[in-house]
Amino acid sequence: MYATAERPLTFEEFLAWDDGSGRDFELRDGYPMPITDPNAKHEDVVHHLCISLDSHCVEKDLPYVPRQSKQVLLKPNAMTGRQESRKADIVVFAKDEWEKMRNSSSSAAAYLPPPLVIEVVSSNWKDDYEGKVGEYEEVGISEYWVIDYAGFGGIRFIGKPKQPTITIYTLTEEQEYQLKQFRGNTLIESLVFPTLQLTADQIFAMATL
Repeated sequence: MYATAERPLTFEEFLAWDDGSGRDFELRDGYPMPITDPNAKHEDVVHHLCISLDSHCVEKDLPYVPRQSKQVLLKPNAMTGRQESRKADIVVFAKDEWEKMRNSSSSAAAYLPPPLVIEVVSSNWKDDYEGKVGEYEEVGISEYWVIDYAGFGGIRFIGKPKQPTITIYTLTEEQEYQLKQFRGNTLIESLVFPTLQLTADQIFAMATL
């Protein structure tokens, strides 16, 4: 069981809200909604990939700060105008935006659209391939990775036979996502991290490290 808010919350109010259950929540139509706890392999991919990206940023002196499990503010609900958010597996913040938060007492979160958001797919794969694609596109996030290390996604998203796949959505000049998929020993291609030397298999292997 978990407590619910008595009234719709703003994003800032939600970040300060705590029902005492220890569960993770997202803000949906102004109300905190619990999300499913990830399994251990999911956690391992997120953990190792975030460390790898952080090291890459330091090594190449890139203006980004990757962080795990951060809330991303979305567009308000179209029907009610209430605020909404997603708790992303990895958010890559602009370094200057992260520095502003370091000098603030506010909770660390993506109040502005970050350059990159990464989601690792679990059994609730429809959220990653359907709901979040539209939400992240609408808010103007430049790049969105869907890491499906176990081939959870539907055939219409990753093909048949289903296999581990990384889908990278890149925002075009028309503010629409264009996707490209990576499998096996293929190096992934990222506009945010153009010098990153990681293959799809190397990222999938993070589930077994």
